[in-house]
Amino acid sequence: MKKFLAATIFLSASLSASANCFGSGNFYTCTDDSGNSYTVNKMGSSTYVQGNNAATGSSWSQETHRNGGTSQTYGRDADGNSWNSTTYKTPGGGSTTYGTDSNGNPFSRTCNRFGCY
Repeated sequence: MKKFLAATIFLSASLSASANCFGSGNFYTCTDDSGNSYTVNKMGSSTYVQGNNAATGSSWSQETHRNGGTSQTYGRDADGNSWNSTTYKTPGGGSTTYGTDSNGNPFSRTCNRFGCY
């Protein structure tokens, strides 16, 4: 989960801070100032992301499928380890996420307007 969160946070920061992107709203590639690249392909309710680290030559990927208030995400980290998570909306605007991180450890987190636990 740590690798997943770090990759997701890094991807979000890179795309918004200093990435140069080209393509359309449903298919685009971005390259950041360090030469790392990220390709995003949105097809219907599914999103596929492939990332490459220019310094190490490693790559990672993830795919998310949405169905109503539920999202299922599957990924592979730069070391080839797989991970998964399922998030679903709960009454009152909250959400619950559970899955297995790239080290094989299960995790679960529920959030509502008062915080997460």
